Amino acid sequence: MYFRKLGAAATLAALLAGAAYAKTDIVVGMQLEPPHLDPTSAAAGAIDSVLYSNVFEGLTRFMSDGSVVPGLAESWEISEDGTVYTFKLREGVTFHDGTTMDAEDVKFSLDRARAEDSQNAQKALFADIDTVEAVDPATVRVTLKQPNGSFLFNMAWGDAVIVAPESIDGIKQQPIGTGAFKFSNWVQGDRIEIVKNPDYWGEPAKLDKATFKFISDPTAAFAAVMAEDVHAFAGFPAPENLPQFEADPRFQVLVGSTEGETILSTNNKMPPFDNVKVREALAHAIDRQAIIDGAMFGYGTPIGTHFAPHNPDYVDLTGLSAYDPDLSKKLLAEAGFPDGFTTTLKLPPPSYARRGGEIIAAQLRAVGIQTEITNLEWPQWLEEVFRGKDYGLTIVSHTEPADINIYARPDYYFQYDNPAFQQLMVDLNNTTDPAGRSAILKQAQEMIARDYVNGYLFQLAALSVANAKIKGLWANAPTQATDLTGVYWED
Repeated sequence: MYFRKLGAAATLAALLAGAAYAKTDIVVGMQLEPPHLDPTSAAAGAIDSVLYSNVFEGLTRFMSDGSVVPGLAESWEISEDGTVYTFKLREGVTFHDGTTMDAEDVKFSLDRARAEDSQNAQKALFADIDTVEAVDPATVRVTLKQPNGSFLFNMAWGDAVIVAPESIDGIKQQPIGTGAFKFSNWVQGDRIEIVKNPDYWGEPAKLDKATFKFISDPTAAFAAVMAEDVHAFAGFPAPENLPQFEADPRFQVLVGSTEGETILSTNNKMPPFDNVKVREALAHAIDRQAIIDGAMFGYGTPIGTHFAPHNPDYVDLTGLSAYDPDLSKKLLAEAGFPDGFTTTLKLPPPSYARRGGEIIAAQLRAVGIQTEITNLEWPQWLEEVFRGKDYGLTIVSHTEPADINIYARPDYYFQYDNPAFQQLMVDLNNTTDPAGRSAILKQAQEMIARDYVNGYLFQLAALSVANAKIKGLWANAPTQATDLTGVYWED
């Protein structure tokens, strides 16, 4: 009897310890694992999903509602002509290795991002910078070549975070930032662990530790959350399971908006997609709602251009590419392809791409376009499609915020080269008046829609499942991030 009582007491103690443990630690599920841990030298959004705000910070930062607020810069002044930004840095900020973050680190980071040999995936964010000066340890002066009304917005991206020259050699495996959490461990193929930064300059994190667990299979993701092995899963990959979680009081389901324009990306320089009639035929062959229903179980908003529907400047242009297979066949015949053609369809891992790809392949087959489907892991996709431009079609969600300006980059992976659009983006940068910027953005949306640059499918919904006692998670995703800085367990 004594031993039975002792065993029960020990079990109770273990349960209480486990409950206490859960109050300060969290396991977050993610479908995709980052290829490395340097957000300033890769296009993979999974890097920001782990590190944005948690480990790395920029001069400014995004909040959950998409607003831009001060980050490492506590304030700034802008010259009357809009070309000089003088940032006042926060004092007492240190990197996770104990070194001081100062103006020289900001200068290094911005100069590195805009350098000729920069590997930054969003190098265009820094294109207007002429000079960066460290005026004193707490002051940075950035002079632009021309006014850029988006500059503070640009500095909030994960690609613009501040890094130290001393840690740059090992950044891909050992990231050292200034955030509320410090990188702790990476077991490749399994998890990344971060721990609370006790020396954080701002409001300290409420969690002591967070583990990002990589679960690529939707069925396994469902099982892990249901078993409570995972406490929250951002970007839950099995939307068909959400009703089960909604009916279970142990869980909460967060449905929000993202900046993720999901597109049937088209290689504009590869024949026959260099013919606008072929691209238009492609657009009319696609039944958006069937893709949303079949791949996303109804979660998603149809789009007709590369712009988020929740943005006040969004224009609904879905009518320009309405589902019309007969028109699609007619346009193909006019373009010289009465019997259709064959092309590649290279799909990255997310379920919206893999599931959506099968549906789109069937829709295209119905108008005579045959697709050779290849499923790629992210490193392969980045190498073959994004960098190598070796593809006909692919499906991907562009989760970067307000990124219509990528269409002004002829060397971008879908290779759209339109000087008129490029001039629009120059005009946008030079315009600070809100009404003027709005008019330009609407014109830009219509231009790429009428050029049928890509097949515009839907705006990706932000779908997350979490333990009902977890508070502070972002419902919306104004940038690709799992910001844990304000997350805590409710008593």
